[in-house]
Amino acid sequence: MINSTLVTEFLLEVFAETWELRLLLSVLFLLVYLGSLLGNLTIVIATTVDQALNTPMYYFLRNLNLSILDVCYVSVTVPNACVNSLTGHRNISVLGCAAQVFLVFFCACVEILFLTVMAHDRYVAICKPLLYPVIMNHQVCVQMTLASLLICLVLASVHTIETFQLSFCHSNVVSQIFCDIPSLLRISCSDDFNNKLLMLLTAIGFSGSCFTFIAISYIHILSTVLRVPVKGERGKAFSTCVPHIIVVSMFFGSGAYVYLRFPGTSQAVHEIAFSVFYTVFPPFLNPIIYSLRNKQINEAVKKVMLKFVFP
Repeated sequence: MINSTLVTEFLLEVFAETWELRLLLSVLFLLVYLGSLLGNLTIVIATTVDQALNTPMYYFLRNLNLSILDVCYVSVTVPNACVNSLTGHRNISVLGCAAQVFLVFFCACVEILFLTVMAHDRYVAICKPLLYPVIMNHQVCVQMTLASLLICLVLASVHTIETFQLSFCHSNVVSQIFCDIPSLLRISCSDDFNNKLLMLLTAIGFSGSCFTFIAISYIHILSTVLRVPVKGERGKAFSTCVPHIIVVSMFFGSGAYVYLRFPGTSQAVHEIAFSVFYTVFPPFLNPIIYSLRNKQINEAVKKVMLKFVFP
């Protein structure tokens, strides 16, 4: 292309212009990051040690939403962003940027599918409790896990390859604290129609179908719960579903804003703020609203702590 330059590295945004504000935000995000690691690893250990929690629900909490995925997801973006802000080192290689794009997109897709699986798990547990051991057996859980990982691996690979086939010129400044597809498309000097079309099709076909499935599941759950005559049981059922709805709303809403907004409709600072809601807060909040409010998991955590303190 005429006047295009070969980009060998990109420049990421930092949290703020002033050092004091960068330091404050970096410390805040590091605390959130450490809280995410501590919360998720605690759930992993507790649900692994306590044999009473070897049910499908806790299988997903341990191996998916509240552990390995969340630890990986938050580790892809937060540590690097904090180091960049503290040191002022904004450079990231093209290969490093491609790796970050792949991992962020992969983790986001897996999160969407696991949120969908969790909705299905709650639907079966509340609407078909007698069939729960049959429908949500261990083999089905493993198959859904592997299928989710495979689907997301393909999607992330396709989007990453398509993005880095574009040419970048005039500017290598990514208006984001980590490399993501929307920010890279804005600084590309190639025709990105196919990329935007692919993103739209993914949003409608993949994210849209998952969101629809979740919504239908909770409509059935709500209908079933409202027919329960005992208020205590009704409240217990709602308490297991509301946290999941909160995470789904925050994740899908912020992700849709960043990935599907029209060009020029928001400033970079707004996009950075919304990206935090689908990359940083879900891994931090998941252990709190899914597990640490659960009596069985609290008891399992206490048992683990007592074993470490009084071996």
